Amino acid sequence: MWHGARPRRARAPRRPSPAAGGRLDVGVEHDGVGGGNHTVDAEHDDAQHHDGAGRGRPTSGDGAGGGDPAGTVGWWWRLTGAPPPTRAERLGRLVGLRVLRFLGTRRVLVVAGTADRLRDLLAAPSALLPTRHATIVVAYWRAPRRGWSHGVGPLDHLCRHRVALPARGRGVASIAVRLSRPVALRDILRAVLPVLGPDRPLPAPATANLTARDTLPGYLPAEAGVTRGGLPVNPEIRAHDVVVWAGDGTAGPDPAPRDAGAAAAYAVRWGTGRHGPRTAVGRVAVLVDARRINPRGRRAAAYEPNAPRVRLEVAPAGGPGRSRGGPAGPLDGVGLTASALATLRQVGVVECAPLPDVDPVSVAALLVQVAMTGAVLSVPALPERVAALLAPELRDILVRPVVETGPLAREARSVRQRRAALRGHATAFALPRLTAEAFPGLACPPSVSVILVTRRPDLVPAALRAVVGQTYPELEIVLCLHGVDLTEPVRALLADSGRPYEVVRVPGSVSFGEALGAATRRARGSLVTKVDDDDSYGPEHVWDLVLARHYSGATVVGKGSEFVHLETLGVTIRRPSGAAESDAEVVAGGTMLLARGDLEAVGGWRPVPRSADLGLLDRIRRAGGSVYRTHPLGYVYHRRATGHTWDPGQAYFLDAARARWPGLPPEVLDGPGPGGAGAVGPAAARTAPG
Repeated sequence: MWHGARPRRARAPRRPSPAAGGRLDVGVEHDGVGGGNHTVDAEHDDAQHHDGAGRGRPTSGDGAGGGDPAGTVGWWWRLTGAPPPTRAERLGRLVGLRVLRFLGTRRVLVVAGTADRLRDLLAAPSALLPTRHATIVVAYWRAPRRGWSHGVGPLDHLCRHRVALPARGRGVASIAVRLSRPVALRDILRAVLPVLGPDRPLPAPATANLTARDTLPGYLPAEAGVTRGGLPVNPEIRAHDVVVWAGDGTAGPDPAPRDAGAAAAYAVRWGTGRHGPRTAVGRVAVLVDARRINPRGRRAAAYEPNAPRVRLEVAPAGGPGRSRGGPAGPLDGVGLTASALATLRQVGVVECAPLPDVDPVSVAALLVQVAMTGAVLSVPALPERVAALLAPELRDILVRPVVETGPLAREARSVRQRRAALRGHATAFALPRLTAEAFPGLACPPSVSVILVTRRPDLVPAALRAVVGQTYPELEIVLCLHGVDLTEPVRALLADSGRPYEVVRVPGSVSFGEALGAATRRARGSLVTKVDDDDSYGPEHVWDLVLARHYSGATVVGKGSEFVHLETLGVTIRRPSGAAESDAEVVAGGTMLLARGDLEAVGGWRPVPRSADLGLLDRIRRAGGSVYRTHPLGYVYHRRATGHTWDPGQAYFLDAARARWPGLPPEVLDGPGPGGAGAVGPAAARTAPG
C-alpha cells in the first residue's frame, strides 16, 4: 500500500533478464576485494563504464567533465594486508552497488549492499539518469536506533512512495517512489537518504548555494545543484552563487542573460577537478564530502596495540600489488570506496608506501580521506607537491612516525588527525573560506552558544576558563546564575574573554529546566551546547561537537562519560559508556549540542528540577530525532565527595573501570603531545599525578 507507515519485510528484487528489458547502466566493475569481476557491481562506477560487450572500459573522467589529468589513468591505490571483512561487509561486497535502467522507460532499480554504497552513488554518472519511477533496495540496513522512523524528504513531482523497513531494525530496506515528471536520480537519492538515517544539514543564518555545471565532482554535497548545458538565469535574483564546471577555470562560455535587465547568473565561477576547484587566483583546493567520508563506525579495538595495520600503496594498474587483495580503486576516481571505509574502521595504523610523483591533487585527496576515517596515517616521505595541498595542521601530523603504543595515546592521535582533516578539507567548512572574497560574511563556521547554568559560585571561574579557552572561533558564552550573585572575578573574566557573552539571572526557586530555558532564550547561536560547572573540557571540545554534528547529520550530538575523575582518590578511570562514533540513545548531559531551532521545535527544556537532559533527549526521540555519540576525548566527568544528586558510591565506578590512571592523563583533554593544544580552564589544575 502506498504511503503506508507500517514496516514490513522487504525482499531484494531479482535481476531482470535482458529479455525482460533490463539494461545495465553502469558497467562491469572490479571491486578490488574479491579478485573477480561482478557484472553489475558499481563499486568504482565512476572509473569504468559498460562498453556493451560485458567488459569494463577504463576512463579518465566521470562522463561529465570531472575527471583528473590523463596521466593518472592506469594508476591505482590499494590497501594491502587488510583484515577480513565483517559479516555485514561480506554481504555488502557480494551485492555491491547495482543500477539498472529498463529500456524504453524512466524506471530505475538501485540495489546497494549497504547504505554507504548508496551514498557513493551520489558522485557517480548514474546519479544523473532522468527517472520517474525508482526502487531503491539496501541489502543490509541497520536502524540508527530502536523504533527508528523517518519519511521521504522533499521531492518535486512526487505522486506516491512506499517504504519497507525490517521489523527488527536490521535487514533489507526498500523505498519506491513514483513521480509525475522525471527528475535526476540524484534528487531521488537525496530525498531517500533521510529514510535510512539522520541527514540534517548544519544550521546557518546565511549560506551560498553551490551548482556544478556539466560535472559531478566527488566533494559535492548532496544538497548542491547539478545542471547540464546552459545555466538557468532569473531576471529577479542571481540564480547561482558559486558555479563549478569541468576544467581549469580559464575557459568556458558565460551563460547569457535572457535580457538586458536580467540578474547576473553567478557570483563565483571556478573550474574544478574531481577533488576540488581551482580558484580565480590559481589556487587548487582539496575538498571532501564529510557526509560520505568520516569516522562513523570506528571500532574501539582499532586503538589496541594488536589492531590490524595496513599499507597504502599507489602503483600502476597491473603491477605486483594488484594481486595481493584488499580494497582498491583508480587514482583518478572519487577516492575511498565503501569497501575501504569498512576496512579502515577496523584498522589501527595505515603505513604509506613511497608515493609516486603523479597527480598530486588525487594523491592529496586520498590521504585526506584516509585521515578523516580516524585510522592513524603515517606518511614520512610526503611529496612536496602533495604537502602543499594539505592543511598545515594535518600535514604536521601525517609526517610524524607512529610512536604511540598505548591505546589512549593512539586514540588521541587519531582524534587530532581526523579533526585536522575535517576542519581543513570538509566541503562544509573549507568551501566558505575559499569564497570569502566574494562572501566575507559567510567564511566562519556556525555560531555556538555555550550555556552554563550554575548555583555554585566557587566553581564558576574554572568552568568559564574552560569555555573561554575553546579554540572554536564563533562562540558565545551564556552564563545563567541560578539564585546566586555575579562575583567580581567572574565579571572581570567575562569582560576580558574576548567573547560575546550574556549574563542571565533567575531565582533559586525555579527549576533547573526553567533556568536552562531562560538561558536558551537569550542565546544567539545557531547551535547551543550545555556544559556543567564541575566537569573538565579540553580546548577542542566544541569543535569536536560541531564536526560530529556535520558528518553524522544527527539532531543531537555529544560524548559519553567514559572518563571519570574520582577526586577523593586522585585517580581517573575509563568505563564503558556505549560505542563511540555511532548512533546512540543517550549522551552525557554536559556535552549535548543541537541546533537552537531543533531544541525549540520539540518544546525546549522540561521544567524539571534535575535530569533535564534526559527529558530533552526523550522529546527529541519522540519527535523523530536522533542522537549521535562522538569520541569521548576532551570531556571528563568529575565525582566529588558531596554535591551530587545521584551518588551510587565510588565502588560503582571502580568496579566498572577498564583502565585507571593516577591524576588526569593529559591525552584525555588533548594535552601535551604531537599536535595537542594543551589543557585549559579546570583541567589545567588537575593534570598532575595524584
